Amino acid sequence: MSGSRHVVVIGAGIAGLAAAHRLLDRTTRVTVVEADHRVGGKLLPGEIAGVRVDLGAESMLARRPEAVTLARETGLADHLQPPATATASLWTRGALRPMPKGHVMGVPGTAAAVAGILSEQGLARIERDADLPPTEIGDDVAVGEYVAARLGREVVDRLVEPLLGGVYAGDAYRISMRMAVPQLFEAARTHTSLTEAVREIQAKATANAPSTPTTPTTPAPVFMGLRGGIGTLPLAVAQTLRARGAEILTGTPVTDLRRDGERGWRVTAGDRTLHADGVVVATPARAAASLLAPESPPAAAELRAIEYASMALVTLAYRRSDTEARLPEGSGFLVPPVDGHTIKASTFASHKWGWIAEEDPDVVVVRTSLGRYGETEILQRDDDDLVEISRGDLREATGLDATPLRTRVTRWDDGLPQYPVGHHARVARIRAHVAALPGLAVCGAPYDGVGIPACIASAYAAVDQLGGDLTGVQQLTAHPVQSLHGGAGE
Repeated sequence: MSGSRHVVVIGAGIAGLAAAHRLLDRTTRVTVVEADHRVGGKLLPGEIAGVRVDLGAESMLARRPEAVTLARETGLADHLQPPATATASLWTRGALRPMPKGHVMGVPGTAAAVAGILSEQGLARIERDADLPPTEIGDDVAVGEYVAARLGREVVDRLVEPLLGGVYAGDAYRISMRMAVPQLFEAARTHTSLTEAVREIQAKATANAPSTPTTPTTPAPVFMGLRGGIGTLPLAVAQTLRARGAEILTGTPVTDLRRDGERGWRVTAGDRTLHADGVVVATPARAAASLLAPESPPAAAELRAIEYASMALVTLAYRRSDTEARLPEGSGFLVPPVDGHTIKASTFASHKWGWIAEEDPDVVVVRTSLGRYGETEILQRDDDDLVEISRGDLREATGLDATPLRTRVTRWDDGLPQYPVGHHARVARIRAHVAALPGLAVCGAPYDGVGIPACIASAYAAVDQLGGDLTGVQQLTAHPVQSLHGGAGE
């Protein structure tokens, strides 16, 4: 790409901002257009009781390079901070029980690894895996369906479901194993026994785990946060973009996207008409469908078929003196839906992130999440109801009965795209339709993974595609970026 080329990026979530950042590395003139009044999408910094907190995503996978590298490149190297504790729990069968270690997204390598979580019958069912005939998985299969066939439903209901629910707010019996747990999908295709496949994944992970630079024998953290919150990342990227000459228009919805000549594009954004050599569409699926409908009805139809789950985060601030006797150690807990509770997770944010505890040692921040795919009634409650529901579940789980100093409810309507069986094929079809339109690419959470590194990798692949390099897109199509769970909470 030459410096005279102008590329418009539609959407200023982390994917759109990352795309713009990569474009500027190639000396392209860039305009970022965002309908909302702010940048960042699902990464949202906020405060409660005078303490800075995240009101959206709170951590990023550090075993992938994209997110951590982008933070360093935009001046946040000194802000990177791993969780202060990685110890989490499951609130199941009436008690908080330690999260087992020997599993891949809730799928255990041995029955012994999940003793204390499952019943004796559930443990015995896992042992049968080695004697079962192969289970055909074909081109894709639902995680819950496959794991239940090999290890029994109890593994799915009490382990896989809460972990996947924390990442996707989805239903384990619908979610694609190929997309959501690609490591497990590939291993399952070459192993008769699922537990054997899990043990092989664990062995490879141990052998290949990076170590910390200062202590080579200590594994590097799996997850990373930022002092001040993950929500500061898009702000830093936007600041870097502006400093390097990019234009960022917020509060400016794009109402029309049309081809302009053989390879150019005309973008109607607010009261402006932008002429571009290339366009990156980095919006949620529904918005992308509306934009692409005039030029690619087949791509728009596929995008409209992508479903989303809504959720709400309840953030509560307490006096430390009111929580010390009740709030357990650790980063928080996950909640299996089978137990009938309303919240799906809780994060003890002041335990998990040292910078929150340092900002005000007398304040303890806790947050809960509510809402899964198909659950609409709970999210129709008003904010006060969601706070009381959260307090009730926290009281039952931990005994914490104090009155919070402050509360905040943050709603993420249609916040998480769903990856049902066959999603990879849908993404391939979308990209094939888009590829027929020169100078156009798509990226973001609807395609290759919902985590921050996945969104950034998707953005980089889109930029490479505009330059004629399809390597990134092909790699993501073959190997989606697994979005792991940060241990507890959301």
